[in-house]
Amino acid sequence: MTVQPQPMIAVHDVEKSSAWYCAVLGATSGHGGPEYEQLLVGDAMILQLHKLELGHHHGTIGDPTLPVGNGVALWFEVEPLEAERIKATGATVQTDLHHNPNAGHHELWLRDPDGYLVVLASRSGEDLSVE
Repeated sequence: MTVQPQPMIAVHDVEKSSAWYCAVLGATSGHGGPEYEQLLVGDAMILQLHKLELGHHHGTIGDPTLPVGNGVALWFEVEPLEAERIKATGATVQTDLHHNPNAGHHELWLRDPDGYLVVLASRSGEDLSVE
């Protein structure tokens, strides 16, 4: 069996969120538009964005009357973890670059435009002393 995660999150402004994730993760648009987006890194789809208020053929994927992102952490291993470049995009930093001794890597915790927690982590054991 092969499993490839393709998470989808509900957002208020697909194009704004797409631009944010492209800037922070170095992703590119694989679909584009105001209702739905596929974000790619290389040939891999890493995230789908769906307009919160739209149901399309399947109904809405979130309740538009509730805050989005509560209890969700979007976790990405990135190489290299370019904390200064990422912070220069204007991303809201929740927890600055730090070492996680349990995981043995460095992490930068951000909030995306809708308030989703986005964690960027280095590979385990990666030395970030040059940043």
